[in-house]
Amino acid sequence: MSRLLIVHHTPSPFCQEMFEAVVAGATDPEIEGVEVVRRAALSVSPADMLAADGYLLGSPANLGYISGALKHAFDVCYYPILDSTKGRPFGLYVHGNQGTEGAEKAVDAITTGLGWVKAAEYVTVSAKPTKADLEACWELGATIAAQLMG
Repeated sequence: MSRLLIVHHTPSPFCQEMFEAVVAGATDPEIEGVEVVRRAALSVSPADMLAADGYLLGSPANLGYISGALKHAFDVCYYPILDSTKGRPFGLYVHGNQGTEGAEKAVDAITTGLGWVKAAEYVTVSAKPTKADLEACWELGATIAAQLMG
């Protein structure tokens, strides 16, 4: 069975809505053979990352960057997983009130260093997520999980 690891920092109701939509997509009953594991960014370990076959990252954009919690996750895990996770797919959802470009750029730099493969377009949302935004989050979760099936 494949494992999808969702590493998230969910400090606001808007981030929570997006997280729940991503989880709903990733755990859709039509997706078989994929275990979905959720870890708060402050509690993820290198062992969690190494045990996963793909990743979904979720963060608010704080001051034009990823959250400190997601940055901490990469600070803790980066070197222990560096040579072992190349080629694994990932996706990103991010909520920002004043732009998400810096957060996206940070994730691009980190995942490029790790050799991960962007497996779907990022979902970026400003202000309250709309129905379409939440559907995009659901699609993101389903897309990444489906890529890990059999």
